[in-house]
Amino acid sequence: MQEKNRMKIELAENYGFCFGVKRAIKIAEENTNAATYGPLIHNSKEIQRLEKDFKVGLVDDFTTFKAGDKAIVRTHGIVKEELEALKRSGVDVVDATCPFVTKPQEIAQEMSEKGYSVVIFGDEKHPEIKGVKSYATHGAIVVGSVADVKNLKLHERVALIAQTTRKVEDYMQIANYLIPRHKEVRVFNTICNATFENQEAIRALAKKADIMLIIGGKNSSNTKQLFSISKENCADSYHIEDESEVDIDWFDGKKLCGISAGASTPDWIIQNVIHAIESKLK
Repeated sequence: MQEKNRMKIELAENYGFCFGVKRAIKIAEENTNAATYGPLIHNSKEIQRLEKDFKVGLVDDFTTFKAGDKAIVRTHGIVKEELEALKRSGVDVVDATCPFVTKPQEIAQEMSEKGYSVVIFGDEKHPEIKGVKSYATHGAIVVGSVADVKNLKLHERVALIAQTTRKVEDYMQIANYLIPRHKEVRVFNTICNATFENQEAIRALAKKADIMLIIGGKNSSNTKQLFSISKENCADSYHIEDESEVDIDWFDGKKLCGISAGASTPDWIIQNVIHAIESKLK
């Protein structure tokens, strides 16, 4: 804990890089002169570092990879058909998909092939969900809330999967709606451990803080979930990407500033934010 001008800065008990992101960064650093298909993680600053220091580029269209090229699969995974197309075309595929994401892909395929209606709780536009959905052999339905579930025509047997970064409370609402309405509902806990731990930690810190800063990419799903939880418990919560967004006026009269960060946020960005706050309060 640090103190400046009577305001303390406290980091959440759990925050920042998760296992899957650390693993993906290591894979990228070990595969220089390669390119990731889509952003490896949802943090533009870290992607810029990988390109500058390790010559790891970024490709948005998988068809631009040619035989012999090295393609790194992003942490969120990619669509099954695209992965197969890359392998068929002779591309050297290095898979950095987070194991917590690979699991729901496998579940979607297995449950679909067994005749279950596969329901995925998450953001249909998110790359993780696009990938998971593609593994459901007979299709899957993506929902964002209980309201989305109410008019669905599902089989008697339903398999429910969650995006790895979702709030467990929201997931349970959907499970509780489906269970009494279907003969069999299999609920898979696909929310990853780091998500649970980071969400619990930010909830505890936000309840006692006067101001909260949540650091992470604006397109990062898990950071947005952390911000949502923080906002519920501390009205003065701000989602920032880096130190350039820190506003000195936010801290007027504040005694405790809590800080957390998304699973794609490197420690060096977190430290830059802390230093920026300290220097502004001098």
